[in-house]
Amino acid sequence: MAFLTLVRHGQSVYNLENRFTGNLDVELTTVGKEEALRAGHKLKGYHYDAAHTSTLKRAQESLEIILKEIEQEDIPVKKNSALNERMYGSLQGLNKGDTIKEYGAAQVELWRRSYAVRPPDGESLEDTYKRTVPYYQLEIEPKLKAKENILIVAHGNSLRALMMYLEAIDSQAIEKVDIPTGIPRHYIFNHDLKILSVDYL
Repeated sequence: MAFLTLVRHGQSVYNLENRFTGNLDVELTTVGKEEALRAGHKLKGYHYDAAHTSTLKRAQESLEIILKEIEQEDIPVKKNSALNERMYGSLQGLNKGDTIKEYGAAQVELWRRSYAVRPPDGESLEDTYKRTVPYYQLEIEPKLKAKENILIVAHGNSLRALMMYLEAIDSQAIEKVDIPTGIPRHYIFNHDLKILSVDYL
């Protein structure tokens, strides 16, 4: 058996300001650092062989805080843009409330939650899936098959894409899935990588 833990980074400055962040490289807030610390506290007692994160500092810092808390700072860490947040195009940096006033709540909800619809000049969740899942299949699945335990600290949409793949969630059901910041989602697999259990810790 092997296990995989997914953690969405702690609250960022743009999360706090209710802005579209996308792949802009913004900092964690004090609350975000505390969320990462709490995630680490929940993961004490779990041993990881390797960790993966995005190229964005809010995910990297969250991972650093977690690894320090669980005293596993020496494990291999891979950083790859395949795990980055989806790119929100011309919406990046804009306040979500102001965007709703301009385009309407239904349109903004479609851009944010749908699988295939892209925001202006941005990526859809489908686009994110097409870069995140192949990375997972190439870099992470072989390690899990070799009974290595893996930690991934990334972003709401790259992790939603992974959840679709891992849990066979369809494109309509994923619209209702929202991943909380700093709460580890823990998967235990058998030797064929069939999920034996999955839950938030």
